[in-house]
Amino acid sequence: MARERGQLVFLEGLKSAVDVVFQAQKEPHPLQFLREANAGNLKPLFEFVREALKPVDSGEARWTYPVLLVDDLSVLLSLGMGAVAVLDFIHYCRATVCWELKGNMVVLVHDSGDAEDEENDILLNGLSHQSHLILRAEGLATGFCRDVHGQVCRGLL
Repeated sequence: MARERGQLVFLEGLKSAVDVVFQAQKEPHPLQFLREANAGNLKPLFEFVREALKPVDSGEARWTYPVLLVDDLSVLLSLGMGAVAVLDFIHYCRATVCWELKGNMVVLVHDSGDAEDEENDILLNGLSHQSHLILRAEGLATGFCRDVHGQVCRGLL
């Protein structure tokens, strides 16, 4: 219902990625960087975000403060983007959403934990410096429990 009202715009990244890679696109696509040789330009994805946040004149009350939800920013690293390009993308999104439109952003990033993933570490550290609140979900230090599966910590990455 929110999608019909123009209050929700959803980009299914993994499905769209398959479409971009295996099908010819007639129009520019937000994930067009997947088809380019030097996959370092997230400008089409940012333009998609900016266009999605433009108010829709549907005759109904529009939302005042938009929220941008990014479910798993780490996927961009897996698709070949560098951490600096992803941080630039988030910086431009924050400038548009938070300062220009007075909205909020919520970003999910997976931490590989023990693995030595330098790009992921750069992304996590960069986001931690830009964030007002960091919530970290992790397993219990004492091991498995039947009723509780993990804990949420507030603070630094």
